[in-house]
Amino acid sequence: MSTATTVAVALVLGGSFATGVLLVARRVPRWAAPTLSRRIAPYVRDIADPLGLTPLAPALPWVGWRARRDRLAAGLGANDALVRRLHKAGWSQDAVAFRAGQLGWALGGALVGAVLVVVLTLTDRMTPVAVLLPPLLAAAGAALCDLRLTAAARRRAARVEEELPTVLEFLALCLAAGEGLRDALRRVGEVGAGELTGEIRRAVLATGTGSSLADALGELSRSLDVPALSRAIDQLIAAIDRGAPLAGVLQAQAADAREDAKRMLIEQAGKKEVAMLLPLVFLILPLSVLFAVFPGVVMLRLGIG
Repeated sequence: MSTATTVAVALVLGGSFATGVLLVARRVPRWAAPTLSRRIAPYVRDIADPLGLTPLAPALPWVGWRARRDRLAAGLGANDALVRRLHKAGWSQDAVAFRAGQLGWALGGALVGAVLVVVLTLTDRMTPVAVLLPPLLAAAGAALCDLRLTAAARRRAARVEEELPTVLEFLALCLAAGEGLRDALRRVGEVGAGELTGEIRRAVLATGTGSSLADALGELSRSLDVPALSRAIDQLIAAIDRGAPLAGVLQAQAADAREDAKRMLIEQAGKKEVAMLLPLVFLILPLSVLFAVFPGVVMLRLGIG
């Protein structure tokens, strides 16, 4: 048995033993029960942790791991761009929680890479390149978490663009019926059940807590970051400032949104048409040629005909 194999076996056995010991220790009643400081902290938040989550005197090293994880995740970066992406995707978690989850994905990838390295060592297939598996899989895990956020934000933006023409037309109808803009927005938020109407409800709630309607709509536009919605809100805010008729502005914006939706649909149809040609050119056409030529080649080889 080589030295590398001995080290791999030691890592597997030691890790299994340590995991078993920790699992047994977690089930011991005296250790598994929350501490006194942990139980009373939510009732004395003014003199304890502001969130009432971090124990005053942890009894075990892993008690309070969530607070340490959040501090580490905050150190990785929780900037405003990430906050906007999370809000655009509609995720309820904050930036620190997302970074913590991304860190967990990276650690999981590194663990999988380490397991693969141990397996390769035990089967005598270890190569110098295999040492790069843990960091590569860790980077892949972090990148996958970020890609999930980007894809969720893109899907939600697409849903907002689909809902925009209907919402603008309904707002124009309410304004033409004599309602004010705030009442029309409140009615749309109460009737609708989509992504955009949910954001409109938040904007109306913000106007009830001290924000002006223009500021609330501007924040809605910046948080969703959808070009068609941003143009409509900019035109609406300009109409409010200049005293222009809002119903006509909204009807024009709804017509523009309909045209944008038609153009996007045509573009998607063109892309799908090209994608549909791929199996036709590379799969169906070669098989048709093969079925047409192969019998003749066989007959020529056999001397028939």
